[in-house]
Amino acid sequence: MPSPDDTASLTTPQAWLVRIPEIFDGIAEDILRRFGAQGGTRLGQEYFSIKTAAPELIHESEVAKFARWNLPLEHSWPCNPRKMDGFIEKAAQTLVRKFAARKPQAVFIGALHPTSPDRYYRTLASNLRGRVLQLFPKLSVANVEEQDPERETLFCLVGREGLFCGMQSPRRCNGLYPGGSKFIDQDAPDVISRAGAKVAEALHYLRLHRPPLPAGSHWIELGACPGGMTSELLARGQRVTAIDRAPLDGRLEGRAGLDFVLADVADFEPRPGTRYDAMLNDMNGPPEESIAQVIRLARFLKPGGLVIFTLKVPRIEDLQGPCALFRRTAETARAAGLRLFAQTHLTYNRHEFTMFFERAD
Repeated sequence: MPSPDDTASLTTPQAWLVRIPEIFDGIAEDILRRFGAQGGTRLGQEYFSIKTAAPELIHESEVAKFARWNLPLEHSWPCNPRKMDGFIEKAAQTLVRKFAARKPQAVFIGALHPTSPDRYYRTLASNLRGRVLQLFPKLSVANVEEQDPERETLFCLVGREGLFCGMQSPRRCNGLYPGGSKFIDQDAPDVISRAGAKVAEALHYLRLHRPPLPAGSHWIELGACPGGMTSELLARGQRVTAIDRAPLDGRLEGRAGLDFVLADVADFEPRPGTRYDAMLNDMNGPPEESIAQVIRLARFLKPGGLVIFTLKVPRIEDLQGPCALFRRTAETARAAGLRLFAQTHLTYNRHEFTMFFERAD
């Protein structure tokens, strides 16, 4: 039987920061309600400061996948940093006083408006982190992707609304960066399509759950045209068998590690004895058809092989439809020996979710 103190901790509302992608704006109130939110204040473009007596719903409920990132709000300083003298020093001293004794593995600070053309708060976040690192005892992790997903990090977000901070493991936050996003440059001359940024972010997100695949791993990509994802995988030293009934972008012709098959995915049959390390599916069309092709070809994956699957939702206008489709897809895959171990809505997703499966041994 829980003690009175345990019972109180279950019922006392806790302050929490939740990031809900802008594309879900029309159903944001419904999502927050399912998180047990008691009121809420909008911060930045996609963030909400809420109080909930059941924060586990943010992590474990059926609608958890609609929240890109979350953080317990253990320190909030509503202010306008731009108009405050000595903001960096005051904030840094406070963070050291409140959090240093808890020994976070790292400190990362980001902007509440990361895509704003005004760089002021991005620069402020960088400068504040620099001052915090001068004052903090030596931290074990300096680089975002070197974090242990299960150890606590001090994450902070700063913007014209103030400073908002808390400690939580990256896995519980659902992202390694403050705010959860790794922004990918899509303006480089060699970028073929937005899909390249999507798979780059997916591979980064995957670090929360398992080590990256080594160079030379063999991927099968279903519906590869025009080749944005293919290009990103090749740039990482992966081998790719790419399948599509339309040709790839001409810039991929002759690329080392690429085997392109001009065919309908439904007609493709790997050569006997072929075993792939991973599968990538971003095909358009009915999701039922896409998952059927994944299942058909999953028998050519090695045990423990990875599947990154984009679940295309016809349109997200409520919670019930996408959740039902998600459940059906996960259950269909599980019945065929594919274990769903992670799911999220990436920065470069639209009306879609990214699901991560492993082939059972």
